[in-house]
Amino acid sequence: MSEAQRKVRVQCEVNCKPATFEAYPMARLLDVLREQAGLTGTKEGCGEGECGACSIEMDGALVNSCLIPVLQAEGTRIRTIEGVADAAQLSAVQQAFLAHGGAQCGICTPGMILAAVNLLSRNPQPSEEDIREGLAGNLCRCTGYTKIFASVVDACRSMRREP
Repeated sequence: MSEAQRKVRVQCEVNCKPATFEAYPMARLLDVLREQAGLTGTKEGCGEGECGACSIEMDGALVNSCLIPVLQAEGTRIRTIEGVADAAQLSAVQQAFLAHGGAQCGICTPGMILAAVNLLSRNPQPSEEDIREGLAGNLCRCTGYTKIFASVVDACRSMRREP
């Protein structure tokens, strides 16, 4: 049996908790997160890395989990949409998406929120161009993006008001 036909053990951190997965080395991280960790907030849109619905943070970088073999997750820190809110309340970005109708059908929403959270962690006061660039890897068929951009702008304002 070749190495690719044997399952491997992958240890990483998912949403601030240790995680161990047993999967074939080239299994998509998207599938492992959904099936083994039960983190179904991460969506499959295109399965080709084009739409961003499966976006997660891996060691602080926004990546398409449909393109990442699970073996590459060894020793990494992963954050999915389930890890964005704290136990007590939604994040400023999630609250803004709700307030402005930035989420409609829900397929792109987890990836959009993670892209916005990632952008704001690097640039807490982005320009409109920065927001467009930060969300560029995420496609939405429902909103026309106006409500999504308004959500990110509002989240910026809200985060500046927080202590």
